[in-house]
Amino acid sequence: MSREKKQSFMGGVTVMAISTVFVKICGALYKIPLNNILGDEGLTHFNSAYYIYALLLSLSTAGLPLALSKLISEANATGRRTQMRRCLNTAMAIFTVLGALGSAIMLLFTRQLAAAMNNSLAYWPIKCLGISVVCVSVMCAYRGFAQGQQNMVPTATSQFIEAFFKLVVGLPLAWYLIHIGKSLEVGAAGAIAGVSAGTVLAMLYMIVNHRKNRRPIMWGTDKAQSYAVIAQRLLALSIPITLGQAGMSLFNLLDQVIIMGRLQDVLGLAEREAASLYGQYGFGSTLFNLPSSFLPAVAVSLVPAVTVAVTRKDHREVNKVVTTSFRLIAMLAVPAGVGLSVMAGPILLLLYPARRETAIAATYHLQLLGIASIFVCIMLLTNSIMQAHGKVNWPIITMLIGGAVKVGINYVLVGNPAVNIKGAPIGTLICYGLIALMNLVIVSRLLEKKPNYLAIFAKPVAASAVMGAAAWASHGLLGRFLYGGYVKESLCTLLAVGIAVVVYLILVISMGMITKEDLRMVPHGAKLAKLLRL
Repeated sequence: MSREKKQSFMGGVTVMAISTVFVKICGALYKIPLNNILGDEGLTHFNSAYYIYALLLSLSTAGLPLALSKLISEANATGRRTQMRRCLNTAMAIFTVLGALGSAIMLLFTRQLAAAMNNSLAYWPIKCLGISVVCVSVMCAYRGFAQGQQNMVPTATSQFIEAFFKLVVGLPLAWYLIHIGKSLEVGAAGAIAGVSAGTVLAMLYMIVNHRKNRRPIMWGTDKAQSYAVIAQRLLALSIPITLGQAGMSLFNLLDQVIIMGRLQDVLGLAEREAASLYGQYGFGSTLFNLPSSFLPAVAVSLVPAVTVAVTRKDHREVNKVVTTSFRLIAMLAVPAGVGLSVMAGPILLLLYPARRETAIAATYHLQLLGIASIFVCIMLLTNSIMQAHGKVNWPIITMLIGGAVKVGINYVLVGNPAVNIKGAPIGTLICYGLIALMNLVIVSRLLEKKPNYLAIFAKPVAASAVMGAAAWASHGLLGRFLYGGYVKESLCTLLAVGIAVVVYLILVISMGMITKEDLRMVPHGAKLAKLLRL
């Protein structure tokens, strides 16, 4: 792989990673206070709307941006500008129609959707989120077009706009509604309104940005394929990807339906009581999604980069990009998952002081979900690798197998009075562990040069184990001196986390997990390598 190509791939990863950091900061400033405001029951109402939204959004947009990105990458690699323009126009028509249908379902059948979730109190949150589906659909068309040219800046900027306005609109509105005495479901609807505001503004930014920069890109003299042929290619690529991603959204939705139903029907809990119990699992799930949220930074750069290499039949470049991606994920996901599991209780108590009892109850969930988050990261990365190779059906098969196992385990365990809600994270852990294992086997057979998984994962796992032990030991030791009161407990947790991070960084450098060549692919990486004496 030439240095320019490496920098193109890693530059895209860096842009998306920086954006993701800012987005996650905004997300934390939004979700952590929000959970303290809404509590376990209010969080369930929020999630009821969000799971429906995620499913409809997956059906309308999940596969199409990647499919469009792939087609644009192919056309851009051969300088076919007219083909690029026609691909965008075709995709935009499909995106808009599907997005409008998704919004119509949420806005016109709100009560029926809430009843189907076994949570009639989620009516207003679902209603407030309806308009977002069509807005995100339009926005994703422009994102896919930019990503296909390995330009990640518009996507990164629009993500930040989404997150920022979700924070500055949704959080104050939720607090105000609860403050004036409105119910938890109305407060959740206020929080959801911030999500809708962010998507509308982010969509407007993508439209303006595209119109401003389209002229030098959109016009050429090449003969493009017909709209029908392009639509057929888009759908052929996107439908399997959509089914794969929508499948997991569907299983998450079924999770709540089944768990809420079993808690009410088998254990005899009232709707609000069941929502409160399910909310404990939701508190753990909020942090469970944190490590995998950085995957788009790699995936949106990986797919175009691998697609171009596959188109040119440059197998060496494919292997290097894939190996680099695996090493990045291993160094980030494994310590994040171990840290969440080992420090589950202290972290939850730090973040949710207003909901101390819920935080304590959610500790068990996060201990299991922290390990599960590692498998989610592996699953998402391997899905992207398979999709970039055109093997879009394989992620669906592994997802269906894992999802079916998850639903079955949850149905049995949650319905057992001795286990009840504690069965939910067990099903999640087994599901994603199974999918990750199957995907790794498939990828090893797909690539010309099989990845050395032992070499990729051994050092990060060993370093993470030492890091986890350091976090646990330092927290216990510091607790003898700093225990007592929220401020002292928080300081103890933060110091333990800081010690763990320092230990891990020392191990990364001393064990040679990151090389001078890796850093050269990152902007200003040569200076960092010199600073670290690599």
